[in-house]
Amino acid sequence: SVSVTTSRNLSFALLPLSDHFFSGKIDLGTIYQRDYNPHKVGPVTLARPQERKHTSDAKVDTIPTYRDDYRLWKGERTESCKVERAYEPPSERFGNPSTFQDDYIPRQPNPPPSFKPCETKLAEGPFDANTIHRTAYVAHELKPMFVRPREEYKPNDQPFQDLTTHQRDFKGTPGEQAKSCKPESRKLGSDDPFKGITEFQDRYQPYLVTAPEFQKPREYVPPTDKMDLKSSNRLDYIRHKVAPRTPIRPAPGRKSTGPFQGKTTTKEDYQPWSVCPPGLIKKEPEIQKFTGKFSNLTTFRSHYTPHQAKPPQSFKPVQIVSTAAPFKDETLYRTEYTPKKQEICPGQQLDALGYVYVNTDSQGHKFYRQVSPEHSGSSCTSVSEEPNQSLLQD
Repeated sequence: SVSVTTSRNLSFALLPLSDHFFSGKIDLGTIYQRDYNPHKVGPVTLARPQERKHTSDAKVDTIPTYRDDYRLWKGERTESCKVERAYEPPSERFGNPSTFQDDYIPRQPNPPPSFKPCETKLAEGPFDANTIHRTAYVAHELKPMFVRPREEYKPNDQPFQDLTTHQRDFKGTPGEQAKSCKPESRKLGSDDPFKGITEFQDRYQPYLVTAPEFQKPREYVPPTDKMDLKSSNRLDYIRHKVAPRTPIRPAPGRKSTGPFQGKTTTKEDYQPWSVCPPGLIKKEPEIQKFTGKFSNLTTFRSHYTPHQAKPPQSFKPVQIVSTAAPFKDETLYRTEYTPKKQEICPGQQLDALGYVYVNTDSQGHKFYRQVSPEHSGSSCTSVSEEPNQSLLQD
């Protein structure tokens, strides 16, 4: 046997079932085991297609478009045209006075008057601690506090009227006991013993459970002082002998043979009234409806007079110029236009037009400078300083 201890400190023993409950062989057959037909189940086929990798060990010997079209240009670094000049501080003194030096007039500061008290000598005698409150205050004698005397309790000589409105007006009328609507309890099931094994018995495995550790409570130490049990209720309360109340509930089991008095205030005072249905609140229309046939003639059709429309007058001018004479197509642009001589593109004949190569940028563009007769011997520095020099881009 195995002893098991639960969380509520209750212990019980699990004994073998064959020794105490029944004897013989246990029928472990179930309806599921009897009706189930086992089938051989194969592996599940995957619906996902196999992954195919299109790989090759061959080496790519082609040239990409970027390498084929891209041309690497050799960029030349441009020379700096900046003139380097060393800073030389001036040797002479700056002689121009500032606005502050011209307008500022020095003034002598006037010290503010001092509000510090004059130095006084301390008194040589002892300190006199008398104040106005101490010298002018008059002490008054307090009167004793008024205490209201305690009134003695005087019991009433008249009997206590414990008759309520419900006890006075209610007259218990015994009625019939209500019948129970509860259906008759019928035993469901069979008295035959259960033949089989439960899921709890099949899957439960007993485990060894250790007893929980309990904390030892502290020892009770009774108080040493005596408790004062006197209260205001115990000191002032006076007990009275009161007779027990008579129960208002009717005696059980008592039945009346007389007829049931089913009269109520509503049945005696309420009188049914004959109610007539109300008439329509809608007013009759003031305009009477037409009874004849609709003529389908509107005011526009009856009063409209049709008129014949006249064609509009044409404002087109009459042809005065004869078409037989030749047309003079001369314009001011044709008569006053002077043809210009077409200039040759300087990019085709650079040497003949007086252009000299300057440099080439990082993107491969060539720049040329036009040489004038007065600046034929100038260097690159003179090109950047003269604003009239022009550069030609190839």
